[in-house]
Amino acid sequence: MSQLIGRVFATESSPNTPDTFNFWTELNSPVGIGTIVKVTVPQPSRRNFGKANATEWDTYGIVVEAHGYTDLVSALHDYIGADQSPQLADDAPTIRPEIRAYKAAVLRMEPEEPLQPVPIGSVYLADDESVIMSLRMDEYYQKRGIPVGVYVKGGMNSPVYLDADFLLGPEAAHLNITGVSGLATKTSLVEFLLKSIFTHYYPNDPDKSVAAVFFNVKGPDLLYLDLPPTESGKLTDDELAIYDKLGIPALPFPNVQYYAPYKPDGYNLNTLRTHPDLMHNVSVLQWGLREIFEYAEVLLNRDDVDAKADAVLALIEEKVIRAPDQKYTLGIKVTNFQRLEEWFKQVIEDMEMENKKEWHSHHIATIYKVRNRLMNITNRCKGLVGNGDRVSDLPWGNFQKNYVYVIDVANLDQTAQDLVFTRIVSKIRESLEQNNLGVERVVIFVDELNKYASSDGQDSYLKRTLLDISERGRYLGEVLFSAQQFRSQVHKRIVGNCGTGLYGRMDMDELATPGYGTLSSAVKTKLATLPKGELMVRHPHFTQPVFLKFPRPPVMRGQDGRNLYQPQMDMPFAEAMVWRLRQMDSSLSSVKIKDAIADFDQETILSKINQVEQLEPEDILGWLKSNLQKIQTRKNGHQVKVAPVFEIDSDDPYRD
Repeated sequence: MSQLIGRVFATESSPNTPDTFNFWTELNSPVGIGTIVKVTVPQPSRRNFGKANATEWDTYGIVVEAHGYTDLVSALHDYIGADQSPQLADDAPTIRPEIRAYKAAVLRMEPEEPLQPVPIGSVYLADDESVIMSLRMDEYYQKRGIPVGVYVKGGMNSPVYLDADFLLGPEAAHLNITGVSGLATKTSLVEFLLKSIFTHYYPNDPDKSVAAVFFNVKGPDLLYLDLPPTESGKLTDDELAIYDKLGIPALPFPNVQYYAPYKPDGYNLNTLRTHPDLMHNVSVLQWGLREIFEYAEVLLNRDDVDAKADAVLALIEEKVIRAPDQKYTLGIKVTNFQRLEEWFKQVIEDMEMENKKEWHSHHIATIYKVRNRLMNITNRCKGLVGNGDRVSDLPWGNFQKNYVYVIDVANLDQTAQDLVFTRIVSKIRESLEQNNLGVERVVIFVDELNKYASSDGQDSYLKRTLLDISERGRYLGEVLFSAQQFRSQVHKRIVGNCGTGLYGRMDMDELATPGYGTLSSAVKTKLATLPKGELMVRHPHFTQPVFLKFPRPPVMRGQDGRNLYQPQMDMPFAEAMVWRLRQMDSSLSSVKIKDAIADFDQETILSKINQVEQLEPEDILGWLKSNLQKIQTRKNGHQVKVAPVFEIDSDDPYRD
């Protein structure tokens, strides 16, 4: 039986309406802001409007305001009643009757028609069944419910579910989290929710698959998702009980792959996850000319690249790189920045020899400008964008169900970060459109949305990309999970398109902005004082915001991981080359690799190891020795000009 806690009342000055009602309770009731209650009114003689065999009229509400009342007209009466004696302040001569009065917002009424004011009746504390009914979860929680936490009141932990079709699409999609940095545990919430999604998203339907792409933008935050928490971060018994209640295994993510570009030196990874024990699932992220040219706009200063330069860029992309035309390529196969430099050089030399000022209607000054801007990209994004043909990328076409792909961009500058965000998000969208990504849906997590999609007038390629996801992504399966400190400072169309909103502890200045005007002052106060592990959730099925509790994720915290697995100091060049080759074949001898490269300069070794990674020959060490020996032979024969990095001799026994 539900616990009886009070009764509905209505006064001339404070009547009940179809969307709010008032009730009183005794002082010792467990009711507070955010409590869900049920009003039951027997209706034996009333017509059953649309409710078969109805004998009760049920109204579910959530408390949004609270007041305490006595029979005092004013404070003066209490002062006089205390006989003006200070010692009586703690021992009043007359004990006055006191009640708690609450205002509740209606969550649901049964039957729903006709829509009428809430009737006078008994008020009960909501039990598990009432929580499900009040939040309209009865329609979906068994088939497509995603647990987001538990509603805690009166000694109960009632599971609360989000509708998968409204969280991940296609009905609605996207999730936004707001809260004070360090206190709202935004990242922890995303990690917990992703565990819930991987466990409960249509587990018995093989055609329903989801993967996640996380962008790590803050130090070690997301670099230890595959490791259990340390002793200091160990889950409590209460947290483990919540995991058990929600049917989620309290274990780290078993399938995580990390990606990071090189540092500017070209061989040390630009990430904090470089401890030798953790390198087994860390991959290089490196792109070449073909991969980034389509997104060159991200890297170019639009104030400096005019319509004429845009025309040259379009010609290069279409006629020189994507679909080579002999008329424009001048016999040079442009596959990387090194070859592009050769092409520019040839174009300019031809123009100067023939004393021409234009090349295919493009002025030589424009050619020079485009050349300078493009050839500067490899310096601005050194380590991420290479000169050669080597490409190390995400597994496009082979994304796997319940995998997390973490891209570490924390140590990149703003320009390189924009390029990584834009290209990966765009490639995901393209692959989903063509239905060849490998999974049906992808959750993309972007933190610090204030930085990447602010509400100011400044436009950027990345902001347009994020806006496009929020508006079109749900149809394709591209789902944006975003987080920030100040929701009011994020582009309105991005947060407005998020079907689900989560709110941790908030700053009072943020709560004073117009976006929170629909919340009562009591709800705002509670938001401003929420402890870690609690949140307020808005969801399309919930007619009012609901307060929940969620456990910490069962993974190692970023700072704990950094302390336990100290990042390795930058490796010497030879050690880095050994690591790269042993990533391809762990049986290779470190001593033999060092012997093979001992007599060559770093540029030559890097070029050949890049080539090894591109071609993946069966005999890796044999191929490397053979090709380095050819270079040595050329030098001994005074042919000191090294062949292009990816040129393969026709008689090379390892060319296949």
